[in-house]
Amino acid sequence: MTVTTYVDEVALPRRLLNITELAEFLGVNTRHVRWLVAERRIPFIKWGHLIRFDPLEVVRWLDGHRRRPERSAYPRARSAGAKRASRLSHPRRTI
Repeated sequence: MTVTTYVDEVALPRRLLNITELAEFLGVNTRHVRWLVAERRIPFIKWGHLIRFDPLEVVRWLDGHRRRPERSAYPRARSAGAKRASRLSHPRRTI
């Protein structure tokens, strides 16, 4: 029987994951997960020679690395009249 926990509408298994399962969960290659462990950039549990991951800790770690936009990446679109007025007030320079 598998018990699941729901964190922000995401079902997480309530057991520790190995490297292959975590790579599948994150959608990355196992080599990438091993690199994250070697660089100590991801929370993990070392149990003898085994490396395991708590899914809840990994989700919190991911949330802590989330980048939220400070403002819109794209400027507001100006109306056609504003574009035309801008062109008229700033004529092109000719050399």
